[in-house]
Amino acid sequence: MKLRRQRLAIAVQCSLLLTVPSIVLAQDAPTTLDAVQVTGTRIKRAELEGQVPVQTLTREDIERSGLNSIGDVLQELTGSGSALNTKFNSSGNFGFPPDGGGVGAGSAQVDLRHLGSKRVLVLVDGIRWINEASASGVGAATDLNTIPLAIVERIEVLEDGASSLYGSDAIAGVVNIITRREFDGGQVTLNYGQFSKGDGTQQGADFAWGHTTDRTSLFLGASYTDQDPVYSRTREQSRFPTPGTGVAFGSSATPHGRFIFADPNSGEVVDLSPNTGATSPVYDSSQTGCDRTDDYHCFSTADRFNFAEYNLLVTPSERKGVFGQFRFFINDNLHWYVKALGNRRESTNQAAPEPLFLGPEAGTGNPLADNIFISALNPYNPFGFDLDSEDNLILIGRRPVEGGARVFEQKVDTQYFNTGLVGSFGAGNRTWFWDVNAAYSKNEAEQTNHGSYNINNIALALGDPAACAAVAGCVPLNIFGGPGTITPEMLAWIQPVVRDRSENKLTLASANLSGDLFEMPAGPLAFAAGYEYRKYEGWYQPDPLTVAGHYNGVPSLPTAGEYDVNEVFVELSVPIFAQSALGEKLDLSLAGRYSDYSTFGGEFTPKYGLRWQVTNEFLLRTTYAEGFRAPSIGELFGSAARADLQISDPCSIGLGGTPPRGNPANCAALGVPDGFQQANSQISVTTGGNELLDPERSRSFSAGMVWSPGFASDTSWSDRLDLEVTFYRHNLEGAIQAIDAQTQLDLCVETLDPQYCDGITRAATGGINGFNNRLVNLGYIKTDGWDVDLFWTLPETVAGRFKLIWQNTFVTRYEAVGAGGSRQPREPGVEVNDSAIPEWTSTATLDWKMGNWNASWSIRHIDELTEECGDAAAFPVCSDQANGTNTLDATTYHDAQVGYKFNWLKGLQLTAGVNNLFDEDPPICLSCSLNGYDASTYDIPQGQFWYLRADLKF
Repeated sequence: MKLRRQRLAIAVQCSLLLTVPSIVLAQDAPTTLDAVQVTGTRIKRAELEGQVPVQTLTREDIERSGLNSIGDVLQELTGSGSALNTKFNSSGNFGFPPDGGGVGAGSAQVDLRHLGSKRVLVLVDGIRWINEASASGVGAATDLNTIPLAIVERIEVLEDGASSLYGSDAIAGVVNIITRREFDGGQVTLNYGQFSKGDGTQQGADFAWGHTTDRTSLFLGASYTDQDPVYSRTREQSRFPTPGTGVAFGSSATPHGRFIFADPNSGEVVDLSPNTGATSPVYDSSQTGCDRTDDYHCFSTADRFNFAEYNLLVTPSERKGVFGQFRFFINDNLHWYVKALGNRRESTNQAAPEPLFLGPEAGTGNPLADNIFISALNPYNPFGFDLDSEDNLILIGRRPVEGGARVFEQKVDTQYFNTGLVGSFGAGNRTWFWDVNAAYSKNEAEQTNHGSYNINNIALALGDPAACAAVAGCVPLNIFGGPGTITPEMLAWIQPVVRDRSENKLTLASANLSGDLFEMPAGPLAFAAGYEYRKYEGWYQPDPLTVAGHYNGVPSLPTAGEYDVNEVFVELSVPIFAQSALGEKLDLSLAGRYSDYSTFGGEFTPKYGLRWQVTNEFLLRTTYAEGFRAPSIGELFGSAARADLQISDPCSIGLGGTPPRGNPANCAALGVPDGFQQANSQISVTTGGNELLDPERSRSFSAGMVWSPGFASDTSWSDRLDLEVTFYRHNLEGAIQAIDAQTQLDLCVETLDPQYCDGITRAATGGINGFNNRLVNLGYIKTDGWDVDLFWTLPETVAGRFKLIWQNTFVTRYEAVGAGGSRQPREPGVEVNDSAIPEWTSTATLDWKMGNWNASWSIRHIDELTEECGDAAAFPVCSDQANGTNTLDATTYHDAQVGYKFNWLKGLQLTAGVNNLFDEDPPICLSCSLNGYDASTYDIPQGQFWYLRADLKF
């Protein structure tokens, strides 16, 4: 896609760009460096452009992408990191993240510089947007699916630390979405597309209408988008838990059941599964070992359940949105504005039928499951004795396919209202500009879960039949006879409909003043100051069944909290010299912001910048900023919640048969017997919030240059050539996180240090049955790299006009250090925890226009990555089995588009395009949790996608 670099005003003035309603100053462009339109800045001086680089995505750029979500568009930036999108099938697969924000099911987010979505500030017309709600926690990042694409005029992306300019969260950068305002007439846009396999259909319709008079302007927009699902079972790469390993990494909770217990008659510990077709299996206690003639056989890899076939590669969603804004010019120096938005997102996630893990090695954290008692009197119990968690039961894994897949349906309603006054006044021979703004926004979500179970009712139905008979509706449960033996009457007793809800609210008021204070030898000293108040309120309310501890799925408890902040800022632009022997111009920018939080107190963040226009063709610029991110409601007040993570126990024989990698003596000291093998590749980890958290603090530095050589301007071979090079560095201290669970477990086994082992408990059999930690301000993150961008516009000829845009990001360092100096696994060139940091990402676009025709060809490149194979090292799919690592080859995608504009009414534009033209598959990922690839970095397998669009203006 085409990304046009736009130079904003100095960083001080950038804050005003993003904190007030948009005002555009049109200017004539010089023949050398761009003289940009300083969009919305309160210091109205065109000479101030160029302090920091800002990527600008125009509406034309967005349409060229063929994508229908703002989040999907932003995730193709070369500086973007791993973030949620519609390719993440989160609910039922990942549990709750440690930050209390929930899984964000159905949302689309943006991550810059691989620092996380929570560290990116999203604004709409300069006003802070509300955090997401998906009914699984209190979110701390923005869901871009709450903003209809039809209302967007352009998107500006600042990839620099900017807390001193915008307040909390702007550590990695700022995304400002500018809405359409000056619009006369109407526009209708229809689009349709699908993957080449005939699935994943996308269709949508957008409507826009505006009217402008001398005193008023009105814009109305409406948007509808419908995304159909793509099922994992339709692609070879995603139809098994781990590609190339069959069902080796499948679940031990199977439709037939897995039963591990100590037989009180023989004293032998058995690990059995009933034979296929044995709906009333017969068990013979006298038979020992695996040479059996009864209705059982020893459980093996071949018995494992392939849960992957139930998952989704693309999650379905339907989005409807309306937006309007009105401006009334009271006089030449004062106008009033009002904006309102309503949006509904209905999305669905799906997971395999919910497993029942029962017994002390289940490790669910729910005593009703972990301490289950199954009576010998249960009419379906084939063993003839009690199965008691405190005595002879070790683990039961049963997958009730009779109840169908788990289906999680989200409904998210967004409300937004913003109003204010914008004015100016004269003071002497100077003009001052002011504005006051107020905004209220709310995200309200409900998630309805079909296909889960009531573990309290399950325990009652497996216990003494007399106790069951005493409760209305209870019928004994059969988990012993294989698929089809759980009857509709049994399901009616154990399978509820679960409804969770959450809400985020933001109330905001601000006032700003700016102007030139006085003249200096090199120009006026520009000044801006302002005040902002924000109040955050959020809550998460799980279903009463979950709160009572009766939910068989991932447990959670209610969360609620609020806090407010008062902020003041001051900004200066100081001209040092102009038209001197040292260059054309040198400007110094200074900014400072003081924030007073009700949760932790005050925080001051400064920013300094220099912009040196050496010649008309050459510009140097640099910034240094300090920043912070306040702990979110979920991080502060989040209750304990569980996530089921892909973790390899170092003391276990690998699921692929690899020997334990942990120290044998230390494993023995932890109570792990020889020959132990963990039951499942997922281990449950429980994490909760911490009201004593401090803010994250950061230091950011950038330095770069812009060169627009005169020899490439207005020539026979070039209209214009621009080269931009920027170095960036971010140092984040006190990052709010829990130690990486795999790292913690590895360090526990390696060191036996209580710092790592506390909170990890094991059953008598050696399996982990408890893994608890808390959020803390943990260690630091350091990252740096380079952006190198080239923009070349060729002269118009008989063959039309060509433009080339080539953008590159090189990540040279990424270090994350946790508790006790432990190095976290993320670094450049590595795939880990369903996310990647490529050392090089690149996007090149060749754009062509001739008459009514237009076309483009884009190339997206992702550098080679390496991952740990884990237990998959036993399989040839691991490219380096000797070292246990797998290489994810460099991947290149090609996108093409062609269009023609008919001169009918105000124009009818017809467009056809194909993304991933050559149907390039993503590299196989062995460490990824779902679908055998990294959904935040690559297109889906067999992801060639074609689309058509019709755009009529009238």
